[in-house]
Amino acid sequence: MVLNSAKTAIVITGPTGIGKTGLSIQVAKHFNSPVISADSRQIFKEIKIGTAAPTKAELSQVTHHMVGTKSINDYYSAYEYEQEALKIAETLFNTNDIIILTGGSMMYIDAFCNGIDELPTIDPGLRKDLQDQYNNEGLENMRRQLKILDPGFYNQVDLKNPKRVIHALEICLMTGKPYSSLRTNTKKDRDFNIIKIGLDMDRALLHQRINQRVDHMIASGLEKEANQWHHKKHLNSLNTVGYREFFSYFDGEVTKEKAIELIKRNSRRYARKQLSWFRRDKEITWFSPDNLTEVIKFVENKLKQAGVRNY
Repeated sequence: MVLNSAKTAIVITGPTGIGKTGLSIQVAKHFNSPVISADSRQIFKEIKIGTAAPTKAELSQVTHHMVGTKSINDYYSAYEYEQEALKIAETLFNTNDIIILTGGSMMYIDAFCNGIDELPTIDPGLRKDLQDQYNNEGLENMRRQLKILDPGFYNQVDLKNPKRVIHALEICLMTGKPYSSLRTNTKKDRDFNIIKIGLDMDRALLHQRINQRVDHMIASGLEKEANQWHHKKHLNSLNTVGYREFFSYFDGEVTKEKAIELIKRNSRRYARKQLSWFRRDKEITWFSPDNLTEVIKFVENKLKQAGVRNY
C-alpha cells in the first residue's frame, strides 16, 4: 500500500491461537495506541472463555474497543462491523496518529481495510421465518432454496456455514435478485494508511499452541460456559468452535473426550483456513509472533515513509 497520510492503522492478523492479542498489546504500548478488535466472536460479551477474549489484565494495559460490546442474541454482520469500526477509528484518529486493529476474522479484516458491499436491511419477519425453517428443517433445505434462487453463489459459498447460506437467502428473497448480482467486491478508499502484519510459525508448534490453548479453556470452565447457552445453540453467534462440539456432547452425540478432541481438531482446521485466506493478500508482511523487535522495526520504517513522527 502506498502511504500518503500521517494517520495509520496497524493491522495485526493471523491464525487462531498464534498470539495476536499478546503481540498487539506490546505494539500498542510501544506506540501508545488504542486497539480495535477484529474478532467476530470476542465481540459477544457472554462467551469469553471459548473465544479467548482478552483478560481483564490484558484489557487494563491498553484501551480496547469492540470487545464484549454485543450480545449473542444480536444479529451482527461484517457490513455493520465495517461501519462501527470505521466510526471508532475516525474518533480515535482525532487524538492518535496510530491505531491498532487486531483479530483473525477474515471478513472483518477485509471489511475494515477494503470495504464490503452495502446490502438491504433484512425485514425482521423474513429473518425469523428463515431461522425457523433452518431450526425445523435443517441446513439442507436452505441449500436447496439457495441453489434455485442463486446457483452462482451456491457454487461459491461454504455450504456447511449456515450463516452464509441463510444470509444469501435473505438477500435473494428481500430483493428478488440473486445475491451474487449485488456483490460488487469494489475496494473502497480509506483516508488513512494501513500497515498489515501477519503472524505465522512452524505448523507443528502452532498446532501445539492451539492444543494447549484448548486445554486452558477447558480448565477455565469452557464446559460450564457452553452449557449455560446450550438452550440457544441455534444462534449464529454460538455456531462456533468450542461451543458446537460441547453442544454435541450435551445432546449425547459424542463423549466429552471426543468433544474436546474435536475442538482441537476443528481449531487447527480453522487456523489452516485463516492462513490460506490471508496468504492471498500480498499487502501482508509476515513475522513470527515471538519477534516483537522485528515487527516494531518494520512498522517504524513504514511510519517514517508516511511522515508519521509522533510516536
